[in-house]
Amino acid sequence: MSTRHDTAAPPVKEGGAAPGRRPADAVSPEAAKKRARLSRRWQRDMRWSPYAFVSPFFLLFAAFGLFPLIYTGWASLHQVELTAPTDMSWVGLRNYTRIFDDDFFWTAATNTLTIGVIATVPQLLMAMGLAHILNYKLRGSTFYRVAMLAPYATSIAAASLVFVMLFGRDYGMINWALGLVGIDNIDWQNDKWPSQIAVSVIVIWRWTGYNALIYLAAMQAIPQDLYESAALDGANRWQQFFHVTLPSLRPTILFTVVVSTIGASQLFGEPLLFDANKGASGGSQHQFQTLGLYLYEQGWVNQHLGRASAIAWTMFLILIVIGLVNYVISRRLRASSSD
Repeated sequence: MSTRHDTAAPPVKEGGAAPGRRPADAVSPEAAKKRARLSRRWQRDMRWSPYAFVSPFFLLFAAFGLFPLIYTGWASLHQVELTAPTDMSWVGLRNYTRIFDDDFFWTAATNTLTIGVIATVPQLLMAMGLAHILNYKLRGSTFYRVAMLAPYATSIAAASLVFVMLFGRDYGMINWALGLVGIDNIDWQNDKWPSQIAVSVIVIWRWTGYNALIYLAAMQAIPQDLYESAALDGANRWQQFFHVTLPSLRPTILFTVVVSTIGASQLFGEPLLFDANKGASGGSQHQFQTLGLYLYEQGWVNQHLGRASAIAWTMFLILIVIGLVNYVISRRLRASSSD
């Protein structure tokens, strides 16, 4: 009969460890220093890396936005010519008083206002209609959306030159079409209102599709439950548009109105290229000269850099007023919607 000999492990002292082994939670001094160093580096990275990511924008803005703004503000208080931009003589507010006493400034301001109204109102109305049509399920809707952005992506110079040929007095297609219904040729470039309408048509053609896509995106964000509730109440599509769509689009409409107004106040390329004389006068009688053209004429044609800087700051103050009006109106709209 075989005998079984069982051996037991040696007892381990309470609170101790096997001899020759380091506890699992023990860390060497070098590893502790490395871990602390990495922790401090991680904390600095988490604190300062967001500023490093956004710093390129602020550097570019300071170089190409803030510095020109400060420099033009300083130059507007001096008499300085474009031929000698470092030769400045202090004149205070004389540049501002001179442009306010200039009849051409008020002509340019009036033209900017009228062209802005003629271009903005039909543009936004047409954009709203196109967005409403595209909001329904159509075949090839993606193609239509891309096609509406084609005018926006087209060069201003190319579009303006094409419209110059279309609005030609003797051989333009517009006058040819009007002649079919018995209307005599219109001098689109030399008459006041026809020239402003022609410039506005270029702006409408270029920006209608862009605004239509903005309206379309806002329409697709409207909950379908509102339309279903309106349909259950017996509302047709027109009633749904006026009582559901338009109230929901009030912030978007206000945004497009403000952006279009700012764009109209800075209108430059279209009237510059539409001028038959290829100058900055906005026609032979300044009939479609905008504030942008007036600034360019004073600064780069007449070489009065100080006066051009005063015009630029005047336009900047006008934009600030537009922004404040937008803020007041938006606050009232939010207050009325919350009530």
